[in-house]
This record gives sequence, structure tokens and C-alpha cells, in this order.
Amino acid sequence: MNAATLVQKVWNYCHTLRDDGVGYGDYLEQLTYLLFLKMAHEYSQHPYNRDTSVPETYAWPTLLNKSGEKLENHYHKILKNLGQGRGMLGAIFFKAENKIPDPAKLSRIIKLINEENWISLESDAKGDLYEGLLQKNAEDTKSGAGQYFTPRPIIDAIVACIQPEANKTIADPACGTGGFFLSAHDWIAYGDPEWIKKGYTHWNPNKSYPAVTTKSKLNKPQAAFLRDNTFHGNEIVPSARRLCLMNLFLHNIGSLDGEPNVERSDALLNKPSETVDYVLANPPFGKKSSITITDAEGVADKDSLVYERQDFWATTTNKQLNFLQHIISMLKESGKAAVVLPDNVLFEGGVGERIRRKWLETCNVHTILRLPTGIFYANGVKANVVFFDNAPRDGKVHTKGIWFYDLRTNKHFTLKQRPLVLADLQDFIECYNAKTRKETERFKFYKYADIVARDKASLDIFWLKDDSLDNLDNLPPPAILQQEIIDHLEAALQAFRDVAAGLPESS
Repeated sequence: MNAATLVQKVWNYCHTLRDDGVGYGDYLEQLTYLLFLKMAHEYSQHPYNRDTSVPETYAWPTLLNKSGEKLENHYHKILKNLGQGRGMLGAIFFKAENKIPDPAKLSRIIKLINEENWISLESDAKGDLYEGLLQKNAEDTKSGAGQYFTPRPIIDAIVACIQPEANKTIADPACGTGGFFLSAHDWIAYGDPEWIKKGYTHWNPNKSYPAVTTKSKLNKPQAAFLRDNTFHGNEIVPSARRLCLMNLFLHNIGSLDGEPNVERSDALLNKPSETVDYVLANPPFGKKSSITITDAEGVADKDSLVYERQDFWATTTNKQLNFLQHIISMLKESGKAAVVLPDNVLFEGGVGERIRRKWLETCNVHTILRLPTGIFYANGVKANVVFFDNAPRDGKVHTKGIWFYDLRTNKHFTLKQRPLVLADLQDFIECYNAKTRKETERFKFYKYADIVARDKASLDIFWLKDDSLDNLDNLPPPAILQQEIIDHLEAALQAFRDVAAGLPESS
């Protein structure tokens, strides 16, 4: 059974659970718990005989001979007790709860998982299955899961530009479900796979997975480093972290009995204890960070969260500006970063301008990809991928100029009618990786002196003319036009919210 068929088989049962009020995310969490238990049991058997730290009283076989209320009660005990464990086991089951209200349907999921020998499946098949489920979950926009899921074509294009090398470290301070790690893993292990050249998305549930060479090019020490030491992440949301850890585990990143390589903590709270070679990230959108404080009477109140970091250039409640400063602090002196940032980071005044000017001086900010609208699961997002290299703190200005690639003007995408695919980014990848960069219609170079002379040192630069403004024949199809209008309205509303959030309260 191929991955696409297996995804459909496992996912189809969710439609039945929807009638009981079980959402896609809840279903995916229960699959994670049960799938982990099943694989732990398989690893404990011959010929592996591994100590999985799962007590015999809570192991997979104990779920197979129970039904009704007994099954429900036993499953509750399993989740509660395993959540108190250490390492990967405790991380997967942290604050785990049973969201399947009908024991008969829980029993059906258990039977579904028990029918497969998961270890015998290649890591590509297991990983593709889980990636497919994560994407389906992200597509359910009502659940809000899309905020943890960066479009795979964007991730794969970024990795094809950065081209991470073996025996180097990669971090993501807001790693969501681990998409950057998985794409980087494939690049390091297999090199430039054919799906990059052919323009496939990394995972496409509507097509068979493209034929690629999956024989690792790494020697044993390199493969071990890739599995255990390459990736370092943070994810503050327990459910997203759980899905990330399972996603990585199914792709042979990390180990069943090791410590999780994704911390459950707010990355912005402290200066990083170690620096890394690469940072690949899409920090959460939304201007302000907040923390919920509950007083003695149980009344909750949200206060703006200000990070007092001595290593930050400026103090602000703007999450993206804080993440940008933190990412710079994470890099080795020779480190490279590719970060998805919203438009406001490129043009915002005040603290934003101060941080931006310091960033241009301190680092070599060399490439900005202006992304189109309609490609993220959250409406109204206008974003960019900014590529920059860290540099010595020698008092010199390290940005000599920036190459801008405009993938936004006269480009029209939606999630369903016209989704972005990797082929749409192929020209940018070739422009980025050219030995000698040359200007094209969409790829332009701006000198540092010209940039810093702009009002607020704005990086919000456009030069292409919007054809639809002069010629009605060039308008996109109605469905795409409708979605673009929605995206623009959402972006405008968010801008107004950001302005309102920054105003002082009336006395």
C-alpha cells in the first residue's frame, strides 16, 4: 500500500468522528498517541528488543482486548501515566487527553492502526503519511492549524537556496510541525532530488510521489549526526510540539528512547546557550506577544509581553521584530538564515526602523523574496523571505546591497483553485543560486546607500507595474479575484488592529 492510499484510509475515518464533534486536530492527536504506542511495541519485539520505557501495563497489546467503558478508562490511564515519563515518551504524551467520546470508535481506530506493521514501512512512506495528515489538518482553516504549517513549496525553495551541508546544525525557534527540518533533512541526506528540478511540491496528496533517488549519500557518522544532532527547535504550543516530534520521529529524526530535540518553551525568553550554522524559520504572525495572567480570584487578564533581553538592540512587543533579533543571536559568526517575515518588518517606523538599520549594518542582508498573497492558510498575510548571513562584530557595514525578487505583482494564487507549487519558484531558485547574479524583470539589485537613504530605510520596494490596473482583460478568474479581495481586506484590518494595539490607553 503506497503512502497516498494509506493516508486516505487513515483519514477517511475522521469523517465519521466529525459527527461526534471530533475535529481534524483532535483526531490527528489521537492517531499520534496510538501510532507511537504501536511503534514502541514493535520496537520492543524481536529482532529489535529495545527498551522503550513503556510499562507493560500500558503497552499497545493492553488496548486490544478491551472494549466499551473498560477501554475508555484504560486509555485514559495510559495517557495520564505516560505523560509523566521522560524523554520522547513524556514529550509525546504531555498533557494528553482522550478526545474520542465513543469507545466503539476508539476501538475502530485502534484496529485500523493494528492492521499495519509500521516499522516495516520505509521512513519515506511513514513520513509521507503523517505529512499528508498534517497538510489536511492545516487545510481545515477553522481549526487554526494552518498557522503551524508553512506551505511546502516555500520551504523547499528556501532549502534549495540555502543548500544546508552535512555535520552542521539547523535551528527553528518556532518550528510548528517541523516542515523546515524535514526538507533540510532530505536535502542533506539525498542531495538535490528530482522533485526540485521537476517542480513538484514536497508532498502532494493528489499525485503519486515522484520517483526520486532515496539512497542516502551520507557515511555512518554523518547519518548519525543528521539523526541526533543537526536539528534544534522550540515550539511553545504543546499540541503543535507533539505533532512536530512525531513527524520528525517518523522521518527518522531523533530516537524513541532519546531526549526530544524540540523544546517546549518560549524561545524569546532567554539568549540562546548555543549558536547554530543555519536558522530556517517562519515565526508566528501577529504584531503583539501576550501572556495570560490569572489573579488570586481566578480572573484572567492579558498583558503585553515585553522581552527584556540585554542582547537585543531594542525592546518591543512586536513579535516579528523580537524573533528577528533572537534569530540573529542564534547564528554562528558564519551562520546563514532564511526567515519568513510579514511586510511590516520591512517598512515599520520607530523601533522597527532602528532595528532594521542595525540589522543591515550588522549582518549581510542580501536577498528578499516578495511572496504573493493567497498562499498561506491564514487570510490576509503579506510576507517575504529574507535571506541574510551573520558577520563579525567589527564595526563595519556588512550589507552591500540587496537583491529583490518580486513574486507578488501580477501573480495570482489561491489555496484551492490555483495553489502555489515548486515550479512557480524555480526561476527564483535559479536566480538565487546563479554564480553571477543578473538582473531580470523580476530580480533587481538595490545598493545599500540607496536603501538607507529611503524614508525609514524601508525595504518595501516594488518596481513592476500591476497590469490589472490598466487592462480589465488581464484580471484573474473571479474565484481568484474574490480571494485576493478577501486577503487584501484581511491585511488592511490587521494593519488597523496593529495601529490600535500600539495606541496608549485613555485615562
